[in-house]
Amino acid sequence: MDPSTTISSTELVSPARAGRIRKTMGYYAAFVALGLSAASLGPTLSGLAKHTQTRLHEISFLFMARSLGYLFGSLLGGRSYDRVSGHPVMATALIVMAVMITLAPLMSLLWLLTAVLLILGVAEGTLDVGGNTLLVWTHRDKVGPFMNGLHFCYGAGAFLSPILVAQAVLMSGDITWAYWVLALLMLPTAVWLLRLSSSTTQAASRDKPVGQVNHRSTGAHERLLVALIALFFVLHVGAESSFGGWVYTYAVALELTSETVAAYLTSAYWGSLTLGRLLVIPLAARFRPRSILLGDLVGCLAGVGVILLWPNSLTALWLGTLVLGLSIASLFPVSLSLAERCTTITGQVTGWLLVGASVGGMSLPSLIGQLFESVGPRVTMLAIMVDLVVAVGVFAVLVFYSTRPVMDDGHLSRDPNGFRNP
Repeated sequence: MDPSTTISSTELVSPARAGRIRKTMGYYAAFVALGLSAASLGPTLSGLAKHTQTRLHEISFLFMARSLGYLFGSLLGGRSYDRVSGHPVMATALIVMAVMITLAPLMSLLWLLTAVLLILGVAEGTLDVGGNTLLVWTHRDKVGPFMNGLHFCYGAGAFLSPILVAQAVLMSGDITWAYWVLALLMLPTAVWLLRLSSSTTQAASRDKPVGQVNHRSTGAHERLLVALIALFFVLHVGAESSFGGWVYTYAVALELTSETVAAYLTSAYWGSLTLGRLLVIPLAARFRPRSILLGDLVGCLAGVGVILLWPNSLTALWLGTLVLGLSIASLFPVSLSLAERCTTITGQVTGWLLVGASVGGMSLPSLIGQLFESVGPRVTMLAIMVDLVVAVGVFAVLVFYSTRPVMDDGHLSRDPNGFRNP
């Protein structure tokens, strides 16, 4: 072989690969910022209640406002990424997030704070859709490990956020500086994304492996699968956000620990979630998504079960928190990988899946907030357990329908090895 030919081929391939790496790093940094923002509300909920002179059952509406904004952001953002260049949209979302996070601790009226959190949710939903969709378009059928890496970065940001809050409260006695630091950390990623060219939706379908099972050609079946996956997102994201948002207040209300240690408990939850997403990266390349999801759900039930069995034990709370964090870690990214096997991932499809996530993040935390003071703090873990049991049922139905043979223009869709198995 002529050496010059080898060098020439390497030179042709290298820029494309380098471009994918730069894009992936940009998406990863954006999801660190998303995690920083998402995990900031739980540890600062009491501080925001003091700033607005409201009670916990009133301030809990912030979860609903933020998730409602996230829902709108998912829908509008999903369509935007199918129509315009994605990186400027993501960069704009990051800038809006930074502005809203800067304003949040300055709001002294609950309705103004609610409006700020609503806009923050819109920006978060738009950013979330963008990172997930563009990563699929960048890596196509090899996206599995990269998707878990993306959500590992989200977990890393969520892990750091309560630590920053705890340190800021210790140093300044207030939550304001914590919010401002988080806002400042988001701006460099916006600049980075603006310097990169965006992947397009055509890149997601180009070079699709020949013979891959096409669940995508049957509209009714595809819509059913998208609906089931979206419902699964409602349930497991509801559990994830409820635990992360309420475990701090739960521990303090039951007088199991101090406020500072409760902040570290919240951080431990997000830290174990981050570790879980790191551990699942090599597993995602070897095991089917449904096998990983089944193990995750069993672990989630075990973690919450420990807390329910020993409600007055701080040790049980720590153990259950760590087990739940590790187990719930990969539900989100692996669910997206499962969706990639069942349907074509467009910005709009990703948007609908994240609408499910936003409904979950809006409904269960808000329900817990309404019951927390009237029923008692222990309703938190009971509600999460019921939610997870329902999630197991939905997952069983999803697996059943996703493994059924599908008709494609009158013919069974097959790959060389049989039906594609999610």
